[in-house]
Amino acid sequence: MLSEAIDTYLNVRRALGFKLDNVQGYLASYAHFATSQGDVHVRAQTAIQWAELAASEASRGRRLDVLIRFACFAHADDSQHEIPPTGVFCRRYRRRQPYIFTDDEVLRVMEQARQLGPPGALRPHTYSTLFGLLAATGLRISEALALRISDITPDGLLIRETKFRKSRLVCLHDSVVAELNRYLILRSKVVGNDEHIFVSHRGGHRLHYTVAAETFQLVLDAAGINGIPGMSRPRLHDLRHRFAVKVLLACPDSRSKVTRHMLALSTYLGHAHVGDTYWYLDNTPQLMCDIANACEALMEGNES
Repeated sequence: MLSEAIDTYLNVRRALGFKLDNVQGYLASYAHFATSQGDVHVRAQTAIQWAELAASEASRGRRLDVLIRFACFAHADDSQHEIPPTGVFCRRYRRRQPYIFTDDEVLRVMEQARQLGPPGALRPHTYSTLFGLLAATGLRISEALALRISDITPDGLLIRETKFRKSRLVCLHDSVVAELNRYLILRSKVVGNDEHIFVSHRGGHRLHYTVAAETFQLVLDAAGINGIPGMSRPRLHDLRHRFAVKVLLACPDSRSKVTRHMLALSTYLGHAHVGDTYWYLDNTPQLMCDIANACEALMEGNES
């Protein structure tokens, strides 16, 4: 009974564009636990007991949130399903503070990537091009690694079915196009039939995220980039953060143009909600300073 209700729930939400990979794992774990307790419907007490198995308060809150959404769906079809109460756990989730690479640091990263071994291999060209592309376009690392040669079009990069199964076109600067073309010429000399743009130097297969992330950390060490003391080390995803912040810093100061600028950036980045783009405003000190200055000018009647 529970498994059937869960399958229906997942199918309906996926039809609406949600991927739900993590949600599926949570619900499968809950179904196994609840069935072992003899439940055939959602029981609030069992749900709370299952959520309590998580290691942290935040994880318990996430588990119960997932189950509450499922229970509301199941209850609409069968009132025997109980809806667990909200607020049982104090879910304190904070986005990780981004590390914003400077222009000099990006250049150092790319230079160190070019020094990677082995001598004469495609590897240094692969990583210098990959890191440069992330910094220049703000692509998610998963999107960059999924790119195929056929996704390069005269109008830009075709990013296929990312979040919510949306595809988008990412325009490229002429300098980025030139670097991609240079890399593809080198790539064509050593890679077999794999159509992915970024490939491993071992066997010519698609480059995996774990390998790319580990190599990025090696390059950061070689470049002497350690991040901010007391914070986690910079990640590949921080190159995307840098791109977003750089674009926002270039935002026109006229209120009539800011909204269009934000919407364009949100679309370009492939954000599901424009709120995900506005998040950068209150997580970057320089942007916050600009906002404060703009507000002060507005209050004084000096808005341009």
